[in-house]
Amino acid sequence: MPNVSSLVKSIQDIMRKDAGTYGDAQRLEQLGWMFFLKIFDDREQEVELLRDHYKSPLPKHLRWSTWATDPEGITGDALLDFVNNSLLPRLKALTGGGDRIAGLIRMAFEDANNYMKNGTLMRQVINKINGIDFNASEDRHMFGDIYEKILKDLQSAGNAGEFYTPRAVTQFIVEQINPSLKRRETILDPACGTGGFLTCVVDHLRKQAKTEADEQFIQDCFQGIEKKHLPHILCMTNLLLHGIDVPSNVRHENTLARPLRDWSPKERVDVIVTNPPFGGMEEDGIEANYPAEFRTRETADLFLVLLMKILKRGGRAGLVLPDGTLFGEGVKTRIKEALLADCNLHTIVRLPNGVFAPYTGIRTNLLFFTKGAPTTAVWYYEHPYPAGAKSYNKGKPIRIEEFAAERAWWGDAADGFKSRVENEQAWCVSIDQIKAGNYNLDLKNPHNPDTGPGDVDHLLPEYEALLARIAETRAALKTELHRALTHS
Repeated sequence: MPNVSSLVKSIQDIMRKDAGTYGDAQRLEQLGWMFFLKIFDDREQEVELLRDHYKSPLPKHLRWSTWATDPEGITGDALLDFVNNSLLPRLKALTGGGDRIAGLIRMAFEDANNYMKNGTLMRQVINKINGIDFNASEDRHMFGDIYEKILKDLQSAGNAGEFYTPRAVTQFIVEQINPSLKRRETILDPACGTGGFLTCVVDHLRKQAKTEADEQFIQDCFQGIEKKHLPHILCMTNLLLHGIDVPSNVRHENTLARPLRDWSPKERVDVIVTNPPFGGMEEDGIEANYPAEFRTRETADLFLVLLMKILKRGGRAGLVLPDGTLFGEGVKTRIKEALLADCNLHTIVRLPNGVFAPYTGIRTNLLFFTKGAPTTAVWYYEHPYPAGAKSYNKGKPIRIEEFAAERAWWGDAADGFKSRVENEQAWCVSIDQIKAGNYNLDLKNPHNPDTGPGDVDHLLPEYEALLARIAETRAALKTELHRALTHS
């Protein structure tokens, strides 16, 4: 079996020869729907062995095993003609009445495109993909690695505000929020991306499962919403690989495009775990879906308002937010005031620089809160770098083992975290102090006051951005001055 990076690289090398896939984004989108069909077909073949009367939602000639598995099969212009004029149009219009699987496939392919223009090269890519059996546990495990490689390539080709959440971060948030199978809790990620949080939730609940009814509940207890086509199809592929038979509870839409008042009490959930996109701005008009005092185009702020609305009373949330939300003023102050009045923001874990490198240098925080009682105090925990490290990078990402100290310190929510004590990394701030500081939550560790001038990797981009703003201001002043002089 070839190793992961060589397999992905060999597929990408073939695709680079094709005039249609002129960038990473096109190549990854192409791979996304191809992998989906292959994985779905492997799952169908497994189900056919287990169920006597299984009927595929796909017509036989559209199934991957019919047209793709023979290495000497359809190729060249005939393959292109089949994909462009039969396969994709039929999948986009797939009917099946109330069949959830047919609806899922139709949703997965509504924005799918074939970018490849050379049918011979497409056949070579298909043959490479056929080298993986997604029913074999070792190949399925290997796809986890392929998947992460695709995600990282996707991030390199991606837009501002989108990046892969390190597995250690998703795992830590899910473990501390601790969704309960016994209590039959419902879970939502309203910005689910490629499904990192949702698959982590599935794994977490499976450890608690004891009966067939438990497993059936896991299949349907979560929801995800994703705005963009490629992450959406990758998310459904990811869930199929995690044993979710019909991941149709992952919707392809913009969560924020729906007016806040339209979320009904019946749609409220017990648990929200998410990393909403930040650093990006929503399209014009989206902010009108929110109450006047919370209107902004900053995506992360709008998601925070949404979370407060759609959690049930007693519901719990764990999410990633940038430093800007903690110290921001204006609308951000009003959002934080509402959060602290309506929810118990009991913990903020401050992550060091570089956790999301190389996608962004923005510093981030993990916020944990429960809806239904006001905040009386916020506990902070400053996550340190591991011994000997000065930052994280692609080769040395943050690891779940590093959260052992937080886990040991965490305590029990049921008794109000009474066992927590201050230490070099942890400190507690009363709500009165926070109000006195005009709801600034960007509070430094009092046990480590001498943080120095900061590291060069963090300061240099800030300095360069400041210089750029000064240059822009100077150019604008010169333009205004010139206009004034020429019109005087």
